[in-house]
Amino acid sequence: MRAQVAEFFGTFWLVLGGCGSAVLAAAFPDVGIGLLGVALAFGLTVLTMAFAIGHISGCHLNPAVTIGLWAGGRFGGDRVLSYILAQVLGGIAAGGVLYLIASGQAGFDLSAGFASNGYGEHSPGGYSLTAALICEIVMTMMFLIVILGATDPRAPAGFAPIAIGFCLTLIHLISIPVTNTSVNPARSTGVAIYVGDWATSQLWLFWVAPIAGALLGAVVYRYLGALTDD
Repeated sequence: MRAQVAEFFGTFWLVLGGCGSAVLAAAFPDVGIGLLGVALAFGLTVLTMAFAIGHISGCHLNPAVTIGLWAGGRFGGDRVLSYILAQVLGGIAAGGVLYLIASGQAGFDLSAGFASNGYGEHSPGGYSLTAALICEIVMTMMFLIVILGATDPRAPAGFAPIAIGFCLTLIHLISIPVTNTSVNPARSTGVAIYVGDWATSQLWLFWVAPIAGALLGAVVYRYLGALTDD
C-alpha cells in the first residue's frame, strides 16, 4: 500500500498547492499572483512530487494519467482502481484543508467557485460545454504524450519531472480561461464536492474529458514509439 499512500499525499499536495494558490493568492490585494502564478503553482506541485515520490508510486496524482499509463502499457491494470481511489481521497482531503484555511477569512464565500472547474456561465471566460470538452480532451491528450515521452527509457534520464511539471504549467496557461483547467478528475472532485450545486452537476465533464484525452494520448504515443523502434 506504500504506492497508494504516496499517491494520496502527492495528490493532496497538487490540489492544496494548485487550488490553494487560486483560492488564497490569485487575487490577493496588490500582490496577487494571477493566472501565471496559479499555472506555475500547479506545475510546481507535480515537479516537486515527481522527485519526492516518483520512485515510490510513479507520481501519477491523476486518475486520467493512471488510466493513460495503463492504456500505454506502462502500468498494471490490477492497481488502477486502488490508485484512483487514493488520488480522489487525497484531493478531497486537500479540499477540506483548503476550506478550513480559506473560511478563516471574513467574507469567504463558497459560491465564488473555490477553484472548481466549469463551463458555460461557470467558465471563467464564459466558454461553452463543447469548447470545454474539446479543450480538456486535447490538453489531457498532450499531457499524456509528454508524460509517456519524458518517461520513455530512450529519453534523457532524470529530466522527466521538469518536462512534466512545465507541461502542466503550459496547459494551465492555455486553459484556465476556458474551464479553470482540470485535466485531472481528482483535482476537480477535491474542490467540487465542497461547493456542491453547479460544481458537482458539471463534474461529469471533468471525468469524461480527461479520461478520453488520456486514452487518446496513449494511443498516439504507442504509435509514435513504435515508429522510433522501426
